[in-house]
Order: sequence, then structure tokens, then C-alpha cells
Amino acid sequence: MGSKERIQRLKDENRINILDASLEIVKEEGWQALSMRKIADKIEYTAPMIYEYFANKEAILLELSRRGNMLLLRRMREAKDSRSKPEKQLEAMWLAYWDFAFEEREFYQLMFGVGTSCCALNKSKEGEEAFRMVCSVIREVMKGQDPSDEEVCRKYYTFWSIIHGLISINLVNRGVCDKDNQHILTEAIRGITLSLKS
Repeated sequence: MGSKERIQRLKDENRINILDASLEIVKEEGWQALSMRKIADKIEYTAPMIYEYFANKEAILLELSRRGNMLLLRRMREAKDSRSKPEKQLEAMWLAYWDFAFEEREFYQLMFGVGTSCCALNKSKEGEEAFRMVCSVIREVMKGQDPSDEEVCRKYYTFWSIIHGLISINLVNRGVCDKDNQHILTEAIRGITLSLKS
């Protein structure tokens, strides 16, 4: 390996270390505790060295949000691919979305501003791809009706607002028990899916 490749590998590793340390701090203390100084202390760098990799804290948040969106997209795609019928694909994708929100709570909070301020970006390439993927399945379920783009988009936001709302209620500890949540969630998904056919 040449020196250029070695230098680039070291830079990439340092960026990953900074992001991993940021996420560790957030998991331990919450998003409000994240600072460039804490990140530097955690990985035993100087604060100015971190600025060589990220212009500011917002740049770190943007990259972490992108990571979260990539992970969410992958999980939703796997869920879709695990089913053959469009109705079941919708259910599987939204259940994967739900699971992501609780398994990757810190990412979800950042991506959607739940209990924290989000980084004003959820217009990531991965987020847009997930939106298009769900919309294409909604369109497939509605194919006999020849829905307009606006109708499909409206149905997407019907799903999202209910599921995101239920997630948000639970992330701020005002929800009901897991069994009731699962019942509410699957009932909502199936009800909206059924409405797509009428």
C-alpha cells in the first residue's frame, strides 16, 4: 500500500472514530450533551483536530443522520423483499420502520427531531429513496384506481403520520405497553392498506 492510500485510510478511520464516539456520547448522555470538546476527550484528540474532519457539530449531525437513513433504507428494503404481495410488503416495511425507531433510537431522534432538534435535513438521498420505494408499493396496491402522484403521496403521509406519531409518543415515554402498541400499529397499517383498495 502506498503512502497516499495509507494516509487516506487513516483519515477515513479518524472520521469513523469521531462519528462512533459521537454516537457513544449520545447513547450515554443524550443529544443535548454532544459537543466537540466531549468528542475530542472521548477519542483523545484535540478539538482542533476534529475540525480537520468536520467543519462543526452540525456537520457531524448531518453525517450521523445520513448513516441512520442508510440503515433505515436497508431495513425497509429487506422487509419489502421478504414479501411478495404488495399489501404484505407495506406492512413489513412499516413494521421495519417501527423496529428501527426503537432499536436505533438515537438515530431516529436525530433524523426526525423527536425529543431533540433534528438537523434539518431529512431530505437525504436515502430518505428520498425510502419514500419512493414505499410510494411504488402503495401505487401497486392502488393500481386498479390509476392514482395520481398526489393521491399516492397523500396515502404515504397518512401511513407516516400515524406511525411516526405513535413512535414519537412512545419515545417520549407516554405510550402504552408493547402488546398494545403492536396491536395499534398493525391495526393502523392494515386499516390504511385496506383503504387503498377502495
